[in-house]
Amino acid sequence: MRVDLFDFDLPPERIALRPARPRDAARMLVIEADKPFADSTVRDLPHLLRRGDVLVLNDTRVIPAQLEGRRGEAKVGATLHKRLDLRRWQAFVRNAKRLKPGDRIDFSQDVTAVAEERHADGSFTLAFGGEEPVEVLLERAGTMPLPPYIAGKRATDEQDREDYQTLFAREDGAVAAPTAALHFTPALLAALDEAGIGRETLTLHVGAGTFLPVKAEDTADHRMHSEWGRIDAATADRLNAARAAGGRLIAVGTTSLRLLESAADELGTIRPFEGDTAIFITPGYEFRAIDGLMTNFHLPKSTLFMLVSALMGLERMRSAYAYAIEQEYRFYSYGDSSLLLP
Repeated sequence: MRVDLFDFDLPPERIALRPARPRDAARMLVIEADKPFADSTVRDLPHLLRRGDVLVLNDTRVIPAQLEGRRGEAKVGATLHKRLDLRRWQAFVRNAKRLKPGDRIDFSQDVTAVAEERHADGSFTLAFGGEEPVEVLLERAGTMPLPPYIAGKRATDEQDREDYQTLFAREDGAVAAPTAALHFTPALLAALDEAGIGRETLTLHVGAGTFLPVKAEDTADHRMHSEWGRIDAATADRLNAARAAGGRLIAVGTTSLRLLESAADELGTIRPFEGDTAIFITPGYEFRAIDGLMTNFHLPKSTLFMLVSALMGLERMRSAYAYAIEQEYRFYSYGDSSLLLP
């Protein structure tokens, strides 16, 4: 499909620079097949789902993966996006023209790394010096890697260390938050429990590639970034049992959805999964593992807007986004939510 079919005009003032407070006070647009759009809030989620439904959440934890440093006199910025081993990470580098394999970068707080290999997408493999775990080095020298559409409008601050992390964050490794789950609070979880709505977690370490623009003119020519994920056997069994009992699996976020679809076989049975996935979901895709999606509002021409268009239909989502803009919903990572029920 032509990528420009997924374009739309978004006024800059619709981009949220801070989350709603409390988090579950965010608005939520309910989009169901063959029904009018319904304005709601995240707090209403227990009443919008059915007893026996299961929310599937991503427990990845965002690491402070943004680093600023120097190669000699040249300023160099790095955003780590994929762990390769204990001391080596693949990273997108700002001012990469000033860097070549073998160069050493001196970051703050005595953190150093050597640029080893330049990849086809322009990123580098960085090998960190010393013996401390890289995660310890990042806590010392790194900042939270806010999306470019927020970072370009304001500086990252200490509040972001809390705001850009979900209640479920447990497994270190993401360089972008699974933002649909940022809306959950302890009060909302208690209400969901009372309503008989289940919860399961999986792990998908979100990479910085999630923010890369689609540069191809046709979706068939776009090369999707890969991300590491895991669903253990016990979780897969519980998800399959819930569905067999008549419950719906509602993915919280496109990251959870992509991993569930990667793990499902042709009959829709979710299998244990551990490894990389580069699944690219566009209109025409037949969903096997999920029955709904809770997600924020996405960028024009992004792979994520393509995904929601695959779930609900392109014209339906174009209409929904036009409605959301008209009704002043807040967009992107710190913005409002939507509930998609095909």
